Amino acid sequence: MNKRGILWGAGLIGAFALLGVEPSWAQDATEPALDSGDTAWMLTSTALVLMMTIPGLALFYGGMVRRKNVLATAMQSFAICCLATVLWMVCGYSLAFTDGGAFNAYVGGLSKMLLAGVGSDALSGTIPETVFMTFQMTFAIITPALITGAFADRMKFSAMLWFIGLWSLIVYAPVTHWVWGGGFLANAGVLDFAGGTVVHINAGVAGLVAALVLGKRRGFGSENMAPHNLVLSIIGASLLWVGWFGFNAGSALAANGTAGMAMAVTQIATATAALAWMFGEWAVRGKPSVLGIISGAVAGLVAITPASGFVDPTGALIIGAAAGLVCLWAVVWLKPMLGYDDSLDAFGVHAVGGIVGALLTGVFAREAIGGTPGLIEGNAGQVMTQVYGIAATIAWTAICSFVILKVIDITVGTRVSPEVETEGLDVNLHGEVVQ
Repeated sequence: MNKRGILWGAGLIGAFALLGVEPSWAQDATEPALDSGDTAWMLTSTALVLMMTIPGLALFYGGMVRRKNVLATAMQSFAICCLATVLWMVCGYSLAFTDGGAFNAYVGGLSKMLLAGVGSDALSGTIPETVFMTFQMTFAIITPALITGAFADRMKFSAMLWFIGLWSLIVYAPVTHWVWGGGFLANAGVLDFAGGTVVHINAGVAGLVAALVLGKRRGFGSENMAPHNLVLSIIGASLLWVGWFGFNAGSALAANGTAGMAMAVTQIATATAALAWMFGEWAVRGKPSVLGIISGAVAGLVAITPASGFVDPTGALIIGAAAGLVCLWAVVWLKPMLGYDDSLDAFGVHAVGGIVGALLTGVFAREAIGGTPGLIEGNAGQVMTQVYGIAATIAWTAICSFVILKVIDITVGTRVSPEVETEGLDVNLHGEVVQ
């Protein structure tokens, strides 16, 4: 810079100083400021995650049930989207992401009830708090919607609404706070980048409890209960896969290298798990099925979720292979052996896949990627920390889900009548049928 430029610069800074104005380039670099790139990515991620439930999960589950129950199954996902949105706005967000005072280790407070203080100028890091709140809302939507796969074909619509509403506030919001809101699992060092414990183990275990409390479907084991339209299911699974980039890469909460790595490992783990399930089924049953490959893909998406911000591509490859084979075992061997009727394998894919992913996060976590080393980098204790997080989540969701279901059963009843179940939920619960 020449002498004249230096003098101009010095004069400008001096003028700002005399006027008491701090030039923008001299502001504290640590002060949070809106980043338009981060905001644009998070707006996109929010839309992608919402797409996972409607239409993704609605089609995925809707195609796997019998024709007489397809509308009722898709209706559950759509209705839960609406119900969870309102509950999250009223108090769910506050319970998950505010300071709970003396109870902060377990649950947040009510300071942001009805989104008090969440204005257009409020920030959460480098993005508007409204965007962060809505992004987290989409997680609060899909988590309870996943549970419905376990009790498909047999729960009353009214009972489902009561169960999901209570579960969202009593189970989902506190567990979210434990892991992402500054609760005791976060303080213990449990790693869960995008929802292995919060979403998948939480929903999968609740699904198993619901399946056990309601009992088996009429004709289970003797009647043909094959999916009525796997084209719908493969479209739904494909939408889930695409939307999952918002789920995992969006959990970086920024358009940065962490988001890029999360996207890469998500793609790798999902494809590997789909192939592992397909080849495993091919070897055992003689044919690779459409239902098998899409179930494997979802298992891979589930397993990489907790690890996506912590592992490298090699770790993702191993996690995907493990998820595909272990979830195949859970669905094909474990379920028949124990005799429970998890209609659409919510437990076998989401709980089991979530446990595989959470455990292997503790093994393959890379300090250079997520800031915490795992077992392969000498931190064997991280595996036990992950076990602690898994156990706490299973215990809470199992106990609370059981109590909620029993209370609903006593008050409004949980299961449709044998006649309704035989004829179909679509015509009896909603007055509509698919021709």
